Amino acid sequence: MLVLVRADCRTCDRMEGVVREICGRVGEEHAVVDVDGPGADPEWRAEYGDRIPVVLVDGVEIASWRLEPDDLVRALGAPR
Repeated sequence: MLVLVRADCRTCDRMEGVVREICGRVGEEHAVVDVDGPGADPEWRAEYGDRIPVVLVDGVEIASWRLEPDDLVRALGAPR
């Protein structure tokens, strides 16, 4: 799972918190990438730049700007 964020973004911080909590609960790993950072794929910035933060599960966008915990649990296929 991948969380695309920007530095100094409160919405990004909130979404990352939801992801961290759910992933910790279900034992799923995730990575956080700043789309403006030096190691970020420029295609991510071009594709998702206006919709950051974005959560991708297996390369599929499941949330942008707001993430409901139950939506993430379902996307991960984890029991509630």
